[in-house]
Amino acid sequence: MRLIQHKREAYWFYRFLSLGYDRWVNPLFWTPAMRALALEQARLERGMNVLDAGAGTGFTTEGIVARVEASSVTMLDQSPHQLARSRTKPALADCPRVLGDAENLPFADDTFDRYVSAGSIEYWPDPQRGIAEAYRVVRSGATALVIGPVRPANRVARALAETWMLFPAVEEYTRWMEAAGFTDVRVVELAPDWYRDQRAPYALAISGVKPAPGPSPAPPPAPPEPPPSRARFAFRFVAGSAAGALFIPIAAVLTVRDRLAARRAG
Repeated sequence: MRLIQHKREAYWFYRFLSLGYDRWVNPLFWTPAMRALALEQARLERGMNVLDAGAGTGFTTEGIVARVEASSVTMLDQSPHQLARSRTKPALADCPRVLGDAENLPFADDTFDRYVSAGSIEYWPDPQRGIAEAYRVVRSGATALVIGPVRPANRVARALAETWMLFPAVEEYTRWMEAAGFTDVRVVELAPDWYRDQRAPYALAISGVKPAPGPSPAPPPAPPEPPPSRARFAFRFVAGSAAGALFIPIAAVLTVRDRLAARRAG
């Protein structure tokens, strides 16, 4: 398991990252254009009851409430610090907020018309369980949308990614969706402007339709991993945070390179 792929490490990682998430992270890694393209796959409409699982500071939720009434969009996250930051956004004022776990959703079967989860799967210790939960809580005929990173093709980036958190392969996303019971599974590739590697996509938006009511037919999840000791937790948190922090300057360099190339071309 990656160093920040345990809920305790992820909790503390976002305790600090939430302070600058919208200002420093989203502009590089999860842009408005990427969000718009991804949310098209959810087929959102007015009057729908939507769950945003792993809503964080609400960047993706802002895209959802542009299409659905805010009072019908439930924001769920395990980080109280991320959800607290979301309260500064006027567009999200009417959204219900729930502190909870995407792998153990506190909702009844067949509750929502749509499920969206963006940038959360990389912190799930058991992705199959999280996607099975997405299946369980949406109604028959509803669409679930999962958005997440893809294993980098670049060797340096891949080494950092696999130290830091989960970066699944494309085929893993598809396998998890189909094993959970979803049909009509569709994959759309996403990337920020600075990403130019043609060997692999940067991220995916993968959607599926729930064909019948009730829980997922996926096999029962494995028992959860026991919490690490304090010493092991400290090592995992520091090392994982350092690996994650390296992504920001790398992305910044690529962003500057792209802007300089565009300026020279203009």
